[in-house]
Amino acid sequence: MRIVAEHLSYTYNAGTPFAAKALDDVSLTIEEGEFFGVIGQTGSGKSTFVQHLNGLLRTPSSLKRGKKKDGTVLTVGGFDLTDRKTDFRALRRQVGMVFQYPENQLFAETVFSDVAFGYKNFAEKKPEAGEVERAVRDAISVVGLDYERVKDMSPFELSGGQKRRAAIAGVIVTKPEILVLDEPAAGLDPLGKREVMALLHKLKESWCKTVVIVSHDMDEVAENCTRVAVFSEGKVQYVLPPAELFRRTEELLRLGLDIPLTAKLVRALGQRGVTVDCDFTAEDLVRKLLALGGDQC
Repeated sequence: MRIVAEHLSYTYNAGTPFAAKALDDVSLTIEEGEFFGVIGQTGSGKSTFVQHLNGLLRTPSSLKRGKKKDGTVLTVGGFDLTDRKTDFRALRRQVGMVFQYPENQLFAETVFSDVAFGYKNFAEKKPEAGEVERAVRDAISVVGLDYERVKDMSPFELSGGQKRRAAIAGVIVTKPEILVLDEPAAGLDPLGKREVMALLHKLKESWCKTVVIVSHDMDEVAENCTRVAVFSEGKVQYVLPPAELFRRTEELLRLGLDIPLTAKLVRALGQRGVTVDCDFTAEDLVRKLLALGGDQC
């Protein structure tokens, strides 16, 4: 499923004295199979954009009968999100949304019930008990939890990392083609961050075709994303692979964004006359530094 947005704008509290434009003529395409990053300062519009992808936020033409099209295009696969006749329930089976600190979304008495809720809620018809159990077992197992051990536990008895995995299981239980996550590694220590990102790559290989992450962590973006969209003041400033984006160090800093540690090291070396051409992953930087030889470094 390909995501295409053209001339997408969105205003919170439109028509009131408190109106605030969050998206301003955004055009952006995300190809099927990408591990796509969305970055920007708080208030840049990045979260507003991704909340459109499964209809949590809707375009004006999708809300009102007879509303004339305004030139906005927003499609996800075969779904036209500007059309009020679109089956948004079916869309949400195909586009899973994981919010920041997803463990706060846990609510049921058992892990099984929590994960099963999403499956039952988005099923096209009332599922049979065996069908639900198979789906829940698969989802819990694929996120790295022991199904037999945790299925009857309260989700609130799980560790922090286990809660996050259980919450993700509740979103992917419908086997969505696209998985969207807002700050998936927020609040985790370095090991926890690595484990979550490894899980997302595993899901992309075996479960969801496309992963879209919103992140403030530039190291996370440099290490994992195929392409990155930079949002600023409701507009898309760049859409580039990390290896190209993080060469624009000064431009990103002017936008108030951080850069990866690797880019900081490359910048510092450049100021000392040592040029390092890398893709800004830690592995490639180390390899290129070793190739330079000790005398130059």
